[in-house]
Amino acid sequence: MALEKGQAKPSEESKPSAETEMAQGTPTTAPTPSWFTPKRLLVIFCVINLINYVDRGAIASNGVNGSQGTCTKSGTCTSGSGIQGEFNLSNFEDGVLSSAFMVGLLVASPIFASLAKSVNPFRLIGVGLSVWTLAVVGCGLSFDFWSITICRMLVGVGEASFISLAAPFIDDNAPAAQKTAWLAIFYMCIPTGYALGYVYGGLVGSHFIWRLAFWIEAALMLPFAILGFVMKPLQLKGFAPTESSKALAEVETAALEVQEAAVGNDGAASTKEKFWDKSSCEPATVKVATKISNQVARFMKDLKVLLLEKVYVINVLGYIAYNFVIGAYSYWGPKAGKNIYNMSDADLIFGGITVVCGIFGTLGGGFVLDFMTNTITNAFKLLSVTTFFGAIFCFSAFCFKSMYAFLAFFAVGELLVFATQGPVNYICLHSVKPSMRPLSMAISTVAIHIFGDVPSSPLVGVLQDHINNWRETALILTVILFPAAGIWFIGVFMRSVDRFDEESEHRVIATDRTNRTPLLEGKMAQTTRSTAEV
Repeated sequence: MALEKGQAKPSEESKPSAETEMAQGTPTTAPTPSWFTPKRLLVIFCVINLINYVDRGAIASNGVNGSQGTCTKSGTCTSGSGIQGEFNLSNFEDGVLSSAFMVGLLVASPIFASLAKSVNPFRLIGVGLSVWTLAVVGCGLSFDFWSITICRMLVGVGEASFISLAAPFIDDNAPAAQKTAWLAIFYMCIPTGYALGYVYGGLVGSHFIWRLAFWIEAALMLPFAILGFVMKPLQLKGFAPTESSKALAEVETAALEVQEAAVGNDGAASTKEKFWDKSSCEPATVKVATKISNQVARFMKDLKVLLLEKVYVINVLGYIAYNFVIGAYSYWGPKAGKNIYNMSDADLIFGGITVVCGIFGTLGGGFVLDFMTNTITNAFKLLSVTTFFGAIFCFSAFCFKSMYAFLAFFAVGELLVFATQGPVNYICLHSVKPSMRPLSMAISTVAIHIFGDVPSSPLVGVLQDHINNWRETALILTVILFPAAGIWFIGVFMRSVDRFDEESEHRVIATDRTNRTPLLEGKMAQTTRSTAEV
């Protein structure tokens, strides 16, 4: 249709950009649907988590871990098997090996969480998984105790990026009414991975060589590590995208040029010359040191803010007490069951109970909280109730003399206790600002291990050495679940605010969650949009 007289033809400069339309709320063309949907993102994260915990189970399995060589009084000796037999490890060294990954995990988790503010978190996951893959290959190539111990520490470094950042990504992409259920599905992979690792390590170690188990794990993880680099960067809620940082730098540069023009060419040139002289004379080491110092200062500032969040602190304190018991159960449970009830297959029985109750309990806790309406107060209610009644059933189980009564009550207790995984991590994610979520997950992970499952196993061992009665030891350990339930019950009465939609330090343009930009965006899609604009 021809333009009316006097009507000017609209120029390209007058057309609002896509960013302007989004900021003003003007509807834009819906992006092309992508194969890489939020549900598939959840599946990928679950597979990665599963592989990670298969590795944990495999290194503890009889097929991979093996046993020491033995000699009889008559002088007949048999060689050992697996890692322990080949490297002639003592039980203490073998115990160090199983927990060596914790060193890398505890050191690297806060670092990755802090870097998430300046580096795209999805790229950090790619870096972490690459380190994990190389470290697992190194485990298969190790030649003595120290070489495999260092590789296990690096496995923890690689795991740190994923553990700190995966949960916030899932929380961002999950439907509002199913956030806890999605988190529960993710954390369900922990007991499942452990159990599969026992079976997998036993099969590979008995039929082939123990080193092959690590190489297969690395091959399975490699595609996900590559995906972290080739995939279009996925932005976490509460963080400014890389493009925004570049745009801000360009605006600051333009403002500086305008200021120079206003002051005068001579003065501006003199100022600019002084600036560059100062910058060029500054040693590279000083620049690096300044950058590191700024990162540390930012981390300490964020950590102070996090520790002043009372709801978060109460949640983590309850989690520490809970993990103290669960960690000792996983390590000493089969031995206690064998001594108290003379179980012939204690490993298989306790492993089976843990897998079944872990899967159904974790999923059940997530779905129940979503059914109740996922709020922080409801999460505390569910945590306190399930932990309290779970403690009653577990305590009662160890009081029975019948093995079958013990197994029935202990299974119900474990089912209730495992229901905490979704709600407790929901509180960690929603009690802080979006930009603080990676750090909150990292500090939570560090705290529950340092004060929870790491010291619980040796302390329970000391207690058993002192009283020499596994039933009494198990009862004393189980009592600690009651303080955990009490701490979480305090959270019900605290003033809590869901900060998921709170404005963060970087303003991020809101988009329609039903029409997401494809995470894997090819050149064809870009060409199509460019043609449409013309």
